[in-house]
Amino acid sequence: MAKSQNIVHEYFKKKLEDGIRILVKVNPYRFTGTEITISPQNETHIRELTFDEHIFEDLEADGFERCNPLEFNLYLSGLA
Repeated sequence: MAKSQNIVHEYFKKKLEDGIRILVKVNPYRFTGTEITISPQNETHIRELTFDEHIFEDLEADGFERCNPLEFNLYLSGLA
C-alpha cells in the first residue's frame, strides 16, 4: 500500500461569533489540507490549502478544537 494512503489526517473546528463554522482537515506529513466554511444559512465553501510546519500551533492559537473525522466528512460530502 502506498505511503500516502496510510496517513491519518487531523481534524479541527471552530465556530465564530457570527455563526460561521470552519472545519479543517490537515495532512500532518505534507502540510496540506481542506477547509470547509459553513455560513449561518448553511452555504458551504470548500478550498484546498497548503500549510507550514506551524499549522498546529496556529490552529490552537486561533481557538480551533479537535473534531471527529465523521463530522468533517459529512459536511464535505454535503450530507450535513
